[in-house]
Amino acid sequence: MDYTQGTEKDKIARAKKNMLLFGMISLGMSFAGLTSAYIISKERVDWLTDFEIPEAFFISLAVIIASSFTFILAKNAVKKEQNSKAMVLLVTTFILGVVFVYLQFLGFSQIIENGYFFTGSESSITTSFIYLVVLLHLAHIIAGLICVLVVIYNHYKLKYTNGKTLGIELATTFWHFVDVLWVYLFLFLYFVR
Repeated sequence: MDYTQGTEKDKIARAKKNMLLFGMISLGMSFAGLTSAYIISKERVDWLTDFEIPEAFFISLAVIIASSFTFILAKNAVKKEQNSKAMVLLVTTFILGVVFVYLQFLGFSQIIENGYFFTGSESSITTSFIYLVVLLHLAHIIAGLICVLVVIYNHYKLKYTNGKTLGIELATTFWHFVDVLWVYLFLFLYFVR
């Protein structure tokens, strides 16, 4: 495919998609680095081998997966110009994202209730890693929620008509990326102890 061909609009769309792709690759590499450090650090003598993932993290896994499905359905409804249905699904996606954030903080409180802290004398390298990875992921979820809000606003203003759906396509791609990232992190923390 010749990337220099096409209209100016096509070139801009390709550039935006490529920038998002490069951003997601860099974020993926960051998390790969953190999980690699986690694996190396678990050889330490002070590593916690009995740490249990909080129940809220399990529920948050189901919520984030559900939000990906609602976003896919919303994008399809936008493309078919089913505006009311799309708005309901977009708002549902946003609400599920907020519930996910709430469940993450609930998970933190469950970790603290079990006596594990991020820093201080009650902390361990294990819990510090877990807090760091989850908080870093939460920062990207917040960015995703901002994207969803922008999509909701643009959809309300009817900016995604006549095939002009680049904004929702980019937001959906990023949302799926942070969702898949949480699935990876959850499975990693569950199986690598």
